[in-house]
Amino acid sequence: MKQKSTKILVILIALILMIVGLLGTVLPVLPGLLLSLCGLLIYKFGTDADLSMVYIWIFVLLTAASVVLNYVIPARTNKKYGGTRWGSIGSVIGTILGLIFIPIPIGFLIGMLLGVFIAELLHDKNDKKKAYNSVKGAFIGFIYGTGFNFMVGLAILAVVIGNLFNWI
Repeated sequence: MKQKSTKILVILIALILMIVGLLGTVLPVLPGLLLSLCGLLIYKFGTDADLSMVYIWIFVLLTAASVVLNYVIPARTNKKYGGTRWGSIGSVIGTILGLIFIPIPIGFLIGMLLGVFIAELLHDKNDKKKAYNSVKGAFIGFIYGTGFNFMVGLAILAVVIGNLFNWI
């Protein structure tokens, strides 16, 4: 009986980590996919689940790819829409300041977009269109990166639930 209740507790902890990780893919204050991956590892090794190691390796690689893509995608889309390095730096500074000084769930996003816009205007105060386009590029990059992370987190959760019900 004790062994079964321990297994249930481990499964609950793993599921909670995956759900919080899924939330973290859209809220930057949480380490999103890392929490989901931790939940997956706890599920696999804490319960001796018969989940194939292929899933573990796939999700480890996708999580590692997301770390790289989170930096590459916004920079590429910012550049594609005419942004400069100033906009990229403004994005980072704005995100941090938004997290600190705009105490609402999307404060980081507001800060990021304002940071891009202000930095682009500091670079070239006469070209507001370029600044707007840079903001558009940064936002599109954010959506792409967040979408990728959310889909990977959702896939992790789906694989574990599928394994729990013996569908996988």
